[in-house]
Amino acid sequence: MNLYLNVFPSKQALKRERQKLREMTGPRMCFKPIRVMIEEINRHLVGWSRYFSQGYSRDAFRQINSFTRERLTRHLKRRSQRPYRPPKGVTWYAQLERLGLVYL
Repeated sequence: MNLYLNVFPSKQALKRERQKLREMTGPRMCFKPIRVMIEEINRHLVGWSRYFSQGYSRDAFRQINSFTRERLTRHLKRRSQRPYRPPKGVTWYAQLERLGLVYL
């Protein structure tokens, strides 16, 4: 009989991470340049992913990736009176990747 550790981030850890991302992309952060905001988010996400890298965290990383993309897209759309749009023919996913967002 082989035993193995089944380790993954808890629901509470994912909830705390989503709350932190909400704070980092909230309406009070519209004054920050987008590059600076993405650098801060990247630094935070890399640290979080390294902490939870042991075990089976792929599903949790997918959830956090999609949540981060959704929050940044929403943030960019509400950033000013004229909403930010990616160049014609470029998806939001590709545009966030161009801006430097890290995917876990």
